[in-house]
Amino acid sequence: MQIKRHKIVKYKISIANRIKNNILKLKIKIMGLGMLKSGWIERRAVLFSGEKRRATSYINTLSLVVYGVAGLTVAREEGYARSNAAQVGAWSNNAASVHGKKKLKKIEVKNTAYQSAHSEDIDVKSRRAAFNFTREQHEANSDTHISAERLKQQGVVSIFNLQNLAPNLSIQQSNGTSTVDFNIRGIGMRDITNNNTQSVMTYIDGVAYPFSSMITGQLFDVSAVSIKPGPVGFEHGQADTGGEVNIVTNDPTDKLHGGLSEDIASYARSRTDAYISGPITENLGFRIAAQTLQGGGWQYSPSHNTNLGDADTGAVRGKLKWNPDSKTEIKLTAQWVQDRSENINGVTTVNSLPSRPGNLVSLNGSSPAGSYVLPYRQTEWSMDPAFANLIGRNANLKPSERNVLWGFNLRFVRDLNFAKLETISAYETEHRGEFIDEDATIWRTGDEYRTISTNSFSQEIKLYGNSLHDRLKWIVGAYYNRVQSKQNEFLDFTDYTPARGYLSQTKFNDDQQTFSQYAHLSYQLPRHVTLFGGISHEADDRQLYNLHTIHYASSNLCSATKLCQAQTQDLGFAASGAASNQFSGEIGVQWQPVQNFMYYFKVSKGFKPGALTANNTVVQEQLVPTKPETVLAYETGFKSDIIKNKVRLNAAAFYYDYRGQELASPIVLPQYGTIGKYINIPHSEIWGIEATLELHPFKNLFISQNIGYQRGNYIRFEATDLPAVNAHYKNTGQWAQINTNYANEDMGNPKLTLNGFANYRVNAFRYYQWETGLDWQYRSTQATSVGGLNTYGYHLPPYFTLGAHMSFRPNSGKWNVTVYGSNLANRKYYTAGGSVTVSQYWLPAPPRFIGARVGFDL
Repeated sequence: MQIKRHKIVKYKISIANRIKNNILKLKIKIMGLGMLKSGWIERRAVLFSGEKRRATSYINTLSLVVYGVAGLTVAREEGYARSNAAQVGAWSNNAASVHGKKKLKKIEVKNTAYQSAHSEDIDVKSRRAAFNFTREQHEANSDTHISAERLKQQGVVSIFNLQNLAPNLSIQQSNGTSTVDFNIRGIGMRDITNNNTQSVMTYIDGVAYPFSSMITGQLFDVSAVSIKPGPVGFEHGQADTGGEVNIVTNDPTDKLHGGLSEDIASYARSRTDAYISGPITENLGFRIAAQTLQGGGWQYSPSHNTNLGDADTGAVRGKLKWNPDSKTEIKLTAQWVQDRSENINGVTTVNSLPSRPGNLVSLNGSSPAGSYVLPYRQTEWSMDPAFANLIGRNANLKPSERNVLWGFNLRFVRDLNFAKLETISAYETEHRGEFIDEDATIWRTGDEYRTISTNSFSQEIKLYGNSLHDRLKWIVGAYYNRVQSKQNEFLDFTDYTPARGYLSQTKFNDDQQTFSQYAHLSYQLPRHVTLFGGISHEADDRQLYNLHTIHYASSNLCSATKLCQAQTQDLGFAASGAASNQFSGEIGVQWQPVQNFMYYFKVSKGFKPGALTANNTVVQEQLVPTKPETVLAYETGFKSDIIKNKVRLNAAAFYYDYRGQELASPIVLPQYGTIGKYINIPHSEIWGIEATLELHPFKNLFISQNIGYQRGNYIRFEATDLPAVNAHYKNTGQWAQINTNYANEDMGNPKLTLNGFANYRVNAFRYYQWETGLDWQYRSTQATSVGGLNTYGYHLPPYFTLGAHMSFRPNSGKWNVTVYGSNLANRKYYTAGGSVTVSQYWLPAPPRFIGARVGFDL
């Protein structure tokens, strides 16, 4: 360890010696007159000869406190009794670059098992550093890292709020359901049938969730969140094209801690969080965390004279962490979530069936067709008694969820001296019952009720370590996932005449298996250059079977036309399957000429399995699977602390050669109308830039700004022109397939995303801290249908929102009081949209919310 100082030095060494029968050796070499030129620390545990007992506890604290005008403090190392002295020296060089200003500073050196498979990296952080995630500044990627503190500051209460914290990121509700559609840098998939692998994979504590709806209600007691763009699957988990969202929750603590917070906001929204954590025995710790979210419904239905949108969720997570010896860690996690929330309903923007403004009259041939949007906070829905009887629910049912999710995972880590062995076994299950009114009218044309029973088992094993004096870092591993699902989709088409006029049920079974193997290497060359590369092979097999669509006679009298199905009809379909066997990989170079600047360039290829359609199946053609999608990605970027603890700038540029993009696209059946089917887009391209600027211009002010810009164009693509098809039906009453060549057409992703915050912190009194801050978000226009950017109702308008918070807490952090507001200007904007039957709809975002939060951490 080399530490430069030019002032008088005073040091203090505090060692908590809790290792039985061990010898602790500490050497400190101090050279120079009034000057600490160099030093090194070596720690070794040796068992007495003939003893069979093992050391059963950690070295809890190893601190070297150096005081001076330009003082440097190296404090607290947590690790096992055996540590990697070479790595300590490597990371100590990072600490050596911290130059003294005129304040006392303290550096923490932590030796932890780095879950992204970098063995025993040492985390060097400044306790008073202005910016978080110092270690991540030395990684060759453009990941966005979000701390737990920022999640609280910006009032993140659901996974959908994360899109306001990263560049080029969209996280949206799929058709108003609990299914989450992720899109990073223009790559994403609307999984309307909830039975396909998304283009962006979600992980919680290292466990992959194959369906995004399975993460509902789990964003609590969170330690950090990271957003990783581009092809993935070379170091852990499953291969994918768009990237990953990684959520890390808090682990058990060495000391007994507990906390409770209550958040009350507009529209009677209440959020309660609680946790307790600590040791059970010397080597066994626990943590239990829970959350409830109630109320907050801000929508109103004039025809039903009732509010809509109240949350009703409860979740609990438990963890046990056991260290039977100094080389082994076993962690068991279990969670349970119940969701009885009402769904935020959409508003109709285009309706091609005859209707009147307000949609409050019966559908008939003389009613004028047109476009209408209800007042911002209003929405509508319908629930026919016959449909309620078919699905087994009450006729007063609102758009809502009735979901239960639970699961557990077991993580095992063993230090083998030359490497570490890690395994993760996980089982997750989901039972969903959700009702949505997709066309958001009182008419029975888009009412949908879906039941899903899904279970997922996954097993991952990997080995990782460092060799050749830490110049070579390597990872090898394998991942297996098995999914079994059974679904029922019910639709009410009673008022969709003359084409349909019936109730419909589509039911099917879905089995999936994925097996992947991966390897990754990085090698440090002279002159601070590192080469890295990875490869992944994945075999995927999925099957749809027992698929039937049944049409039931509805309450609508339709005997006058042969087009209306007055009798029950059972349509059976042949099983359908998709199999794929593909390689993906990455190769790149990283250069760090100085401590505070890193440049990288990499090329990677991503892969995602083919998709199967299972949504309101009426023809066998819908069941033809898509081919896998792939993307060849080129990315370059840099990370820099331009002025340490004052200015940080990270930036990246990317180009994607996108092949076989999987898209839910309508096709037209002349006597039926539009129906959904997954297709492949042969070829498209996406390019863009993104940057994160963090500023600490003076003592109490902190500013952060994310900037994302992207452009995407179809190169080869011909498909249904939905605006033209609906306009033709509106004018003629006849359905016709109308195709358009979309070559060189814009893909419709938001071109510009901006989000950031500015916080001002000050010690208002000697022992108390006061903070106030603003946050903001801007998102440009987004198409909801292919070719919809220039047609009203087929794209979301741009929007800008502003939030604020003010908090007061003691320096000890034992309690805090916060008041906050979101959407302060009460802007009327929409965050998602889509199409159903003959309607286009938008999902509105919440109006202004004002709230207060009180928390205790003891």
